Amino acid sequence: MEHLSKRLSLVAEKIPPGSRLLDVGSDHAYLPIYLASQGLIDRAVAGEVVKGPYESACRNVAAHGLQQVISVRLANGLAAMQAEDGITAVSICGMGGRLIADILGAGQAQLATVKTLVLQPNNREDELRQWLVAHQFAIVAETILMENDKYYEIIVAQPGHQMLDAKAYRFGPFLSQAKTAVFKAKWHREYVKLAEALACVPHARTKDRAAITQKMAAIKEMIEDEGK
Repeated sequence: MEHLSKRLSLVAEKIPPGSRLLDVGSDHAYLPIYLASQGLIDRAVAGEVVKGPYESACRNVAAHGLQQVISVRLANGLAAMQAEDGITAVSICGMGGRLIADILGAGQAQLATVKTLVLQPNNREDELRQWLVAHQFAIVAETILMENDKYYEIIVAQPGHQMLDAKAYRFGPFLSQAKTAVFKAKWHREYVKLAEALACVPHARTKDRAAITQKMAAIKEMIEDEGK
């Protein structure tokens, strides 16, 4: 467990030191094992809804002698959290943005004492941002990375009020300001995909073509350097 993937390493950096963490969909419990073994968290719950990964997480936690620090539970989403756990941070990684939003929505009552959400959606990041803002979570940090030819965004949110426009929902309030090389590369790839899709849409389907063209124009405006 000395080495996490680049993606999970960046997620780990966003977990506040001393947290009591719930890692939803923990799979092999790599993230909580790493954090606990480094003394970066107080306690953790590794939640898994599928029996196979749950059993794998149990074996991994036991192999590292961390049973007193990490509880592995077979449960759906935030149902893995119990009041006595005193959970202060929740991480949900490697799922679609809509699914993450659904998980948070289904467990809203359990979020009352949570101070930090660290979320890594695989897609539909805009829908996840919309859910967060609509449910009184403010986005306080974002990171984007590329690993194994895939782009990943990490969103950190805390309880609070925030207002975002459509551009911030789509591109990220922090990512769209930083405009890193990785950010531009991700959206350039998306632009190319849209251009290929547009070429396949008959000219008679004017509404569909207009929708794609509008998305392409927004991306071009976002990733072009000022002054060009």
